This record gives sequence, structure tokens and C-alpha cells, in this order.
Amino acid sequence: MKRGIIILAAATLGLAACNKFEKGEGDMTYKIYKSEGKAKIQEGDFVKLNGIQVIETKANGDSTLVNTYDNERPAFFPISKSMFKGDMVAALKLLGEGDSATFKLNLDSMAKYSGQPKPTGAKDNYATFTVKIEKVLHKVANEADSTFEKKKREFFETEYKALIAKNKASEEGKIKKYIADNSLKTTASASGLQYVIEAAGNSERAALTDTVMVDYTGQFTNKKGDGKINVFDTSNAKIAKEAGIFSPMAQYAARPLVLGQLAPGFIEGVQLIGVGGKIKIIIPSKLGYGENGGGPINPFTPLVFDIELKGIKKGSAVAQAPAPTMAPAPATK
Repeated sequence: MKRGIIILAAATLGLAACNKFEKGEGDMTYKIYKSEGKAKIQEGDFVKLNGIQVIETKANGDSTLVNTYDNERPAFFPISKSMFKGDMVAALKLLGEGDSATFKLNLDSMAKYSGQPKPTGAKDNYATFTVKIEKVLHKVANEADSTFEKKKREFFETEYKALIAKNKASEEGKIKKYIADNSLKTTASASGLQYVIEAAGNSERAALTDTVMVDYTGQFTNKKGDGKINVFDTSNAKIAKEAGIFSPMAQYAARPLVLGQLAPGFIEGVQLIGVGGKIKIIIPSKLGYGENGGGPINPFTPLVFDIELKGIKKGSAVAQAPAPTMAPAPATK
């Protein structure tokens, strides 16, 4: 996926060239990389954008908080009144459709007016945002709010349908690319599941009514902008921290899961190994989150799971339920 100028800005200019930034409103500084010369964003407009939010930490250098490119899902941003001088609204008003720029915004002010706590361990008092304005729906002067709200709904629905169509068309290619990039020799089952058994485990196999104890890591097929694997959930604390998704509320150990309550692809993968077994599975969306997606999972998104089966607790036939359409729920931060 092309990241173009926005990644170049974030990687080579966004943090290192602070002295080249211009002074904006309040404490905000900015650098515009590309300007199409189109009408600037105004209060009341509705914007589709891609962006990266980074803070520089004392311990680990740059820490990416948000990257819409990693998620392959642009953000939709209603332009309301500014909360403080030099906020994100003020920054976006410097841009028009097709423009890209980097902004540095004051963390204290962001925390005060957003109600969200200031990130811990920040090296300085600024967050860096590198954005690309994809599309702008301008609110016409004196246009009725109800009329514009209808336009916004139609705009969002059109863009979301385009995203779904793009994901559907590219899903097979993503799976093939992941297999090729990682030099995997997979086996394909009749259902469409691709898998590599790394250790078979013992002869015991889990039934749908059983509770399985599994260590696993779930990732997207695309890598993150920094080249690391794109993890969305894991039972491994170290991997969670490295991926930036660690949550103090999550259970980082083998997790007990009722097999019949998981996604068909996950069920099939677990049933291919015994206790002590390890398997990598590549789940097409029809065996995972399907055409609707869920949480951070977009519609028609293939997923990769590395699974180790640690134990099986036998269940009761009475408790059997139809196999649902969900994989293990992604951890929330």
C-alpha cells in the first residue's frame, strides 16, 4: 500500500525538522508538505483523512499512538468549534482537499480540553500529527443542518462502501502476498483455511463443547509503517507491549476459550493439533469476521493467528452451541 508523502513526512521531517516549522495559532507549529490550492477546511465541514499521531517518549523514542494506514481505515472528522487556540481544528483549517502536513500540538492543552489523560513518559509537551486530507464535504453557507446531516450520512456510506469493495477485491491478494513474503509452505483445507503445523502435539483433539487453553497472537497480513508485524490481539505480554496494545486489564497467559464460541477458522485450526501443538493459520474473512468486520477488524479482512494449544478441558454435549462468526475478541487499550 502506498503511503506516499505522509510517511516521508513522519519518518524524515515530522520530528527532526522542528526548526523548519512555522508558528501557528497558540502553541501549534506546522509544516505543509503539499497544497493542492483547493478551498480550505472550515467549521461545519466533514473531512475524510489519513493520519499518524506520534509522541516522543523519554524511554523508547518515538511512540505511535494512531496510524490509520496500519489499520487501513481512514478517519472521518467533523470540523466543530475549536476547543483551544492551536488545537486540531485550527490545524486542519490550514488545509484543503489533497493537502498534507505535520502539526505539533500542546499535550497539556489537549488533555485539559479533551478530558483524556496526558500520555505518560513524554519527552516534551507536544504530540506530532502528520495528516493527508483525502476528501472534504463542505457545508454550504446558510445550509440547513438537517440537509447537511443527510449529506454527511450519504458521504460516509459511499466512502465506506468503497472501502468494503476495495477490501473484498484485495483479500485474496493479501493472503497470497503474506504467504510469499514470509516464505510459508502452507496447506489449504477445503474450507479455504491456510495453515502450517509447527508442532502436532499429542493425539487428543478438542470438541466444540470443550474449553481450550491457548496462547495466541492475532495479526493483520499487512505490516505496520515501522516494518513490525501488525498485531491486534495477543495473550503474550511482551508481544502486546512491543505492538503498543498492552492493557493492564487484559489476561496475559494461556486463555480459556470455549471452542464452539469461536470463529470457524479458529476452530478448524485448533482441531488440527493436540495439546502441546503449535499452528499458524491464515483465516479468510468468510471464516472470521466476514463482510461486516468488528472492532478494529475491517470487512473482508484476512487474519493470521499463531496458536499454541496448552490444554483441553472436556465439556458437556448439552452445552454445545452453533459455531459463531467471531475470533477471539481483540484486546482493548
